[in-house]
Amino acid sequence: MRTDLLTYALVTPVKDEAANLTRLAASIERQTVSPCAWVIVDTGSTDGTLELLEGLALRLPFVRTLAVAGPVVPTRGGPIVRAFVAGIEALEVTPDILIKQDADTSFEPDYFERVLAAFAADPNLGLASGIGLEPSDGEWRPVFGTRSYVAGMSRAYRWRCLQDVLPLEERRGWDEIDAIKAQILGWRVGILADIPFRHYRRDGMRDGSRSKRWARMGGEAHYMGYRFSYLLVRAFWRAREDPLALAMIPGYMRAVARRESRCPDAAVRAHLRSEQSVRRLPLRLRESLGRVV
Repeated sequence: MRTDLLTYALVTPVKDEAANLTRLAASIERQTVSPCAWVIVDTGSTDGTLELLEGLALRLPFVRTLAVAGPVVPTRGGPIVRAFVAGIEALEVTPDILIKQDADTSFEPDYFERVLAAFAADPNLGLASGIGLEPSDGEWRPVFGTRSYVAGMSRAYRWRCLQDVLPLEERRGWDEIDAIKAQILGWRVGILADIPFRHYRRDGMRDGSRSKRWARMGGEAHYMGYRFSYLLVRAFWRAREDPLALAMIPGYMRAVARRESRCPDAAVRAHLRSEQSVRRLPLRLRESLGRVV
């Protein structure tokens, strides 16, 4: 695989991730292609993460640590985005590929080499991730998404694409909005289905009760401009595995009743709604089942 013309840097926001960070660091040390920089941004850890970071910075020459203010309880959305952006701004080099890599992940030694090869092979690839595997019933199972889905846990941006989609929205749903922006601007985005990584904490596990998580997703859907008909289909589809997914419906309706704000980028909302039209539902279904490459 030809990766000699590409460099990459990592940014990892952390809060109380000592156990996970140890595993991630081991995966990164084993990589066949090392990053030119790895910025780890702590947002107020109290579990020994800071001591671990000091050791990593002494052992690995490409590691830089950074501390920024963060919420008492680990929170997705705005705090993560601010930590991620702080890590980007702290870079002393400009990489070809910038990767947001969450602490609760691991991967094979050639993971980043293969990601770089995918970007090298397609100059139009702007935003991508490997395929995330999450634990379910004792097995590691792939997580598929629809439309412009790119896994948030290992999110690789071509540097020029990243500049195109900045600034990032400081709220939940930011990692769907940036992918839509990239598509509108002509970049290709998506999953690299033959490059797996493991995600040890299922999405949303830190977000409170399942019903509240689903309700918040309904509110996010309203912000992004989802068609209500598509939201209904999505809720009932997800309810096959978790009946509490139906909480997305009242979450969406509550946002409507309160006249909550929507994404200010009209082009993003229009693109999203076009992808949710009835004629595209069969394609969305195939994507959710992993039958579209």
